[in-house]
Amino acid sequence: MPRSWQEMNALTLAYLGDAVYELWVRTHLLNSGHEKVNDLHHFATKYVRAATQAKLLHQILPHLDEQETSVVHRGRNAKGGHPKSTDVVTYRHATAFEALVGFWQLTDRTERMLWAFEQVDELIIEGDEEKPSGNSLKDDDAASDEPVQSGQSVMDEMDC
Repeated sequence: MPRSWQEMNALTLAYLGDAVYELWVRTHLLNSGHEKVNDLHHFATKYVRAATQAKLLHQILPHLDEQETSVVHRGRNAKGGHPKSTDVVTYRHATAFEALVGFWQLTDRTERMLWAFEQVDELIIEGDEEKPSGNSLKDDDAASDEPVQSGQSVMDEMDC
């Protein structure tokens, strides 16, 4: 008998959510007409980076129900490390988003999940508009890998 989502720790939900979101991103990019592998990879990294996931969570947070908010809190508070390429707060919010996606997947809330995913394009476009023009693809990737000090995080003020 399969375990219920309540029995799983938040990092397990995030593990599943990461895979589900990655599959959606790849399918979304292919359906959007991107075919070159280098372009697919470049665009996919914009979608799956921790900062984008944290911003998406911040955007949808006011619309979550009590159960979803509880999953977000569990994901945010889960014990685990973080990569050097992002600050702890942003990474924890990205983990919370992935845990929420895992929850939606296990509870067959596909419509809810797609509602959230469909909002990410707007965040990607806004992020691109905020960058100075003239950056090459290589410069853009290098800038995204720089560590952010925890005091600089956009998500520091997020109350979830």
